[in-house]
Amino acid sequence: MLQSVQKSRRVSPAQEDERRELIHSLSHTRTLINQAYSGFNTASDSDLIESYVFEINALQARYNYLLRRVKDLEGAT
Repeated sequence: MLQSVQKSRRVSPAQEDERRELIHSLSHTRTLINQAYSGFNTASDSDLIESYVFEINALQARYNYLLRRVKDLEGAT
């Protein structure tokens, strides 16, 4: 019984590579979100402010997707 549980928890090298890449992408996206917030906080032009709002929303959507993929991978192991 213990061996079957251990086998089901093993992660293939491809899954581990994908997980590692997703974690890296999450970190990079978090950095981009912080940079966009910094730009938003210093912008004074209304068009520039609007562009930062769209950028932040897009990056947050990407971050949520990546986080969901990591959780899906971890749930599959």
